[in-house]
Amino acid sequence: MKCRVCRGQAVIDIRRHNAAFCREHFFEHVQSQVKRSIKTFGMLAPDDKILVAVSGGKDSLALWDILLSLDYKADGLYIGLGIGEYSNFSQEKAEVFATSRGAHLHVVNMKDSYGYDIPQGAVSARRAPCGTCGLSKRYVMNQQACKAGYEVIATGHNLDDEVATLFGNVLHWNLDALSRQRPVLPTEHGFVKKIKPLVRLGEREMAAYCVLRGIDYIVEECPMSEGNTGIRYKEALNEIENASPGTKHQFFFGFLDRGLDHFSEQAGVSAPELKSCSNCGASTTGEICAFCRLRQMATDPERVTVGSPSFRPRRRH
Repeated sequence: MKCRVCRGQAVIDIRRHNAAFCREHFFEHVQSQVKRSIKTFGMLAPDDKILVAVSGGKDSLALWDILLSLDYKADGLYIGLGIGEYSNFSQEKAEVFATSRGAHLHVVNMKDSYGYDIPQGAVSARRAPCGTCGLSKRYVMNQQACKAGYEVIATGHNLDDEVATLFGNVLHWNLDALSRQRPVLPTEHGFVKKIKPLVRLGEREMAAYCVLRGIDYIVEECPMSEGNTGIRYKEALNEIENASPGTKHQFFFGFLDRGLDHFSEQAGVSAPELKSCSNCGASTTGEICAFCRLRQMATDPERVTVGSPSFRPRRRH
């Protein structure tokens, strides 16, 4: 197997591109895909102050490494979710990476800062752990970015993540979610701009990047993600991709080119009015935002009426 660029020994083949690359040109390929996403979708200005959401996994650490290699001003944010040893190990991976790159890592512990962790929050709110985790992380990321003056939040969502999400939203015809599934969510209503620079790269490429760059990451899946539908969607889509390389890319970018505007127009007609949460000031459709209600359920359940309409979050991501 020869590198498409230099004809040297290749270390990875990428079937959807019908190409193989040596170590050096694979790094160039990854950087070029990220730079293309940044330019195409207007993700970043050269002097933007970026907060990278870091989990200790391959995607977020690779993203942080790539942005630093491209000379962007990028700091990391690790959120301690309180998921036993898994959280301890993932925080260690994030801290080791930050030290090795001389980069700054913010650490927020959910239990210390907000009075609950994800296992506790999921039980108290009677909702799936992944939903509790997602709601909590979105809130904390935005709050930390606002507090520290970051213009952009960057997350490590890759092509496989986005395609699995799109597949699920289409299966259930979740029009509201389809209207917002885009690589860039602009600054609005108190939300910091959020970007996904890895949308042109798959999980396999990110894993190879970390191995070849010597980035140590947590390999295990979160123990609370068992039964997550997104994982099953990825497995099904991988079978399709193996039989027809390029299908994932065609599906996602075809949606962006030909479907997104249609759903955005439909959602815009019935979009609820946003106001400030009476508790924390965050944008919400109800009196109290979804995060504050979750926090109340986890820390002071007697104050909360479970099932109140205002608990249902208007997800931006």
